[in-house]
Amino acid sequence: MNLTPQSTQSSAELNQLSQGILDAAFRVHTALGPGLLESAYEHCLCYELQKNGLCATSQVQLPVVYDGVKIDAGYRIDILVENRIIIEIKAVDRLLSIHDAQLLTYLKLANKHVGLLINFNVKSLKNGIKRMVHNL
Repeated sequence: MNLTPQSTQSSAELNQLSQGILDAAFRVHTALGPGLLESAYEHCLCYELQKNGLCATSQVQLPVVYDGVKIDAGYRIDILVENRIIIEIKAVDRLLSIHDAQLLTYLKLANKHVGLLINFNVKSLKNGIKRMVHNL
């Protein structure tokens, strides 16, 4: 998978794509509710995004570049949408600062600008969403 950013992406396009992703996440959360494993939400959200005509790929390998060498350290992006936005799925009691740091690191390693951290283990999904940017 090519992890290089598209040079022509505008903030408006990324915002529109982010909104489409969030709409899909709300549909998944409404249908399933809280309490399932992260993998269930990941598969259902990926399906919902693809159903809506978006290129959504789950478990994208994310190598660490160390000393100029790409090393597969086992990191995976939960969902990569249109090769532009990283989605990190959680199903936890509450989001922690380590979850923010994880997504920001993934954005840096993948050279992407926008990421969504979505915690499905909440009563109202609007309380489980964080949008993060890196070098936008």
